[in-house]
Amino acid sequence: MTVTAPSVDQPDRLRTRPWPTRGSRLLRLVPAAVSALCGVLLYVSFPPRTLWWLALPAFAGFGWVLRGRRWKASLGLGYLFGLGFLLPLLVWTGVEVGPGPWLALVVVEAVFVALVGLGVAAVSKLPAWPVWAAAVWMAGEAVRARVPFHGFPWGKIAFGQADGVFLPLAAVGGTPVLGFAVVLCGFGLYEVVRVAVEGRRTRGVRTGTAAAALLSVVVPVGGALAARPLVSDKAEDGTVTVAVIQGNVPRSGLEFNAQRRAVLDYHARETKKLAADVEAGKTARPDFVLWPENSSDIDPFANPDASLVIDDAAKAIGVPISVGGVVERNGRLLNEQILWDPAKGPTQTYDKRQIQPFGEYLPLRSLLGAINDSWTTMVRQDFSRGTRPGVFDIGGTGVGLATCYEAAFDWAVRDTVTHGAQMISVPSNNATFDRSEMTYQQLAMSRVRAVEHSRTVTVPVTSGVSAIIMPNGKITQRTGMFVPDYLVQKIPLRSSETPATRLGILPEIALVLVAAGGLGWAIGAGVRARRATGA
Repeated sequence: MTVTAPSVDQPDRLRTRPWPTRGSRLLRLVPAAVSALCGVLLYVSFPPRTLWWLALPAFAGFGWVLRGRRWKASLGLGYLFGLGFLLPLLVWTGVEVGPGPWLALVVVEAVFVALVGLGVAAVSKLPAWPVWAAAVWMAGEAVRARVPFHGFPWGKIAFGQADGVFLPLAAVGGTPVLGFAVVLCGFGLYEVVRVAVEGRRTRGVRTGTAAAALLSVVVPVGGALAARPLVSDKAEDGTVTVAVIQGNVPRSGLEFNAQRRAVLDYHARETKKLAADVEAGKTARPDFVLWPENSSDIDPFANPDASLVIDDAAKAIGVPISVGGVVERNGRLLNEQILWDPAKGPTQTYDKRQIQPFGEYLPLRSLLGAINDSWTTMVRQDFSRGTRPGVFDIGGTGVGLATCYEAAFDWAVRDTVTHGAQMISVPSNNATFDRSEMTYQQLAMSRVRAVEHSRTVTVPVTSGVSAIIMPNGKITQRTGMFVPDYLVQKIPLRSSETPATRLGILPEIALVLVAAGGLGWAIGAGVRARRATGA
């Protein structure tokens, strides 16, 4: 194939345009490669690794590829960043059901990151642009946590910072302020380098520009250090001794109903083992016991044999047990926590409110059934949502409940504290995700929640990792995975509220307004520039 040079009667813009060389075409791929690699770098900053600081160069590189880009390029680069981040982060979603749902989820969620990329590029030429850009990122997280299907906040930047220096900021303004500080610092690092390079090339830089660049790094770090006094594990309302039970699950060889019965039996057996150790003086007697989500998938209200197993376990240990059950009441299927007293039986219940799409209910059921009827068998019956915050009064102690998936949602944890929780429990069932990173990602969320609300957080899980987390975010005890075990510990009770608890959604609203203001300013500046040039 030969290429003919433009003829003399072609437009000047074609005659003067240089033919792209192979090297120039490769150079055009550099921003795309950097954007995707920065997304991967952000993923590596998340648990189970403790490389939280990698989030900073990840956003520095993202800022570099986006600054000054046109809208099409910024959308594409943002999408690549989202793919690089979310593809490995969410691979656990395909452990049980295959790659289809995992890839579909990532493809959709990366669209939100692409739109954020568009917004970051739009504000990248404004004064103090890292502030506007970080606010745009947080606005994207706020939207992603709400739509579609009530949102999917997994991958919030704050959830990768459980081991980082910025963690105390969770007590100031929750996950929005913590995430904003990290993203701002990352964009700020790039801006510091850019300003320094530009100053060396032009032999001078505006003082205001240099100061804004430095402050975008210094202020988040300084704010985190200043917030450290808010983090405390001191008991305010005395202490209680709590036991967390991990019964484990059968790995294979049983049909569905036998599997469910085995899980219940395993948790009852581990509780009786704890009772025997208490009687032998090997461990302290707990004030109450916490079982995980789905520890009794057999409805104890409808099945006397399941009720008897739980009742025997409660009588053996002699204290109330919070049991994770699947129950059907008035035609509604509920993921329910049941407080089971050794003398009175079931006394209090909490129904999970933030249920998981495609796991506990199937959105667009009729449409999906029309496409592929086998998809509807994944969730044969939809769970219903609870309506009340979960706080059990156990012997005068307020125990807040955020069941598994709910720990990812700010409101679902906060309102347990505002309704009197002196500690928080996050009963979970991660068994279907095998040994993937999911359980570690969720454990990190609970660590952030502990600091955010200054509460001890217990994490009872069917198959691991179960843990006890102090109000300062430190794990004091943890189990392995796929082993039966129990944890017993005296923990502090607290009733004071952090600024984050008191402010609630206000910091997030403020950041969304900042993002809107920056985007409005950038759009207005662009319109004025086009009018001035007659474009």
